[in-house]
Amino acid sequence: MQTFLVLGGTGTTGRRIARRLRASGHPVRTASRSGGDVHFDLGDPASWAPALDSVRAAYLMEPDLRPGADRHERLPRLVAEAVAAGVRRLVLLSAHGVGEAGDDHPLKAAEQAVRESGVEWTVLQPGWFAQNFSETFWLPGIEAGNLALPAGDGRTPFIDAEDIADVAVAALTAEAGHNGQTYQLTGPRPLGFAEAVERIATATGRPISYTPIAPEAYLELLTAQGTPPAVARIFTNLLIDIREGRGITVSDGVERALARPPRSFEDFVAGSRLSRNPRTPRRP
Repeated sequence: MQTFLVLGGTGTTGRRIARRLRASGHPVRTASRSGGDVHFDLGDPASWAPALDSVRAAYLMEPDLRPGADRHERLPRLVAEAVAAGVRRLVLLSAHGVGEAGDDHPLKAAEQAVRESGVEWTVLQPGWFAQNFSETFWLPGIEAGNLALPAGDGRTPFIDAEDIADVAVAALTAEAGHNGQTYQLTGPRPLGFAEAVERIATATGRPISYTPIAPEAYLELLTAQGTPPAVARIFTNLLIDIREGRGITVSDGVERALARPPRSFEDFVAGSRLSRNPRTPRRP
């Protein structure tokens, strides 16, 4: 039986995809730089062949979006190697707005490579993950009791990573219906950061606030935390887009892919670790 390969198999979307595939009885191989079934590094082509062995369908993602020629080339190179190794279906985790982005965007070449691969493909273009509040970028602010971002009063339709995983699994496993599709994935309605934080505060039963800050202050904060300057600039600019009303609009990707509406932010909060295990705010 041929295997499903999940890159970033220990990450926000990858571990959810792997869990669903295994629960359905599919053989799964998770691949990551640490903690997966096999060691895999996009920067080390020598690690690719063992991950691709006997793989039928693969979930691909780029973990590092810093500008650089190698990041334009490595996913397209992996796509070519995957097809040569016998992979017949590719599902790419891309991002919102890549289609309109300049050619220097690392995921632009990846999308093109997948679409021109000659095998079945699906591209996922999600907006901001709701899990940024509970698992990644914004969790420290939530734990500290104040989330400070340069997003102003802007609004965005946060997408639950559970929905991304459901769409990815459908695209990886369904006999028909997803080949050649690009799904823009968002939540059901836009939400401001103050509203989002208020819902989290209500669920956890503790005070949490949102503070709009200047982009320069946020850049300093990210770089002080060890974020590479180029990545810090990317995230800051994306949050400025939200502030200026240039952010993501609601799309029907989840409904087109799954024939159901996306989960609401309230559903996300109720099902997240924020509700199950509220934490005491950190003290200065």
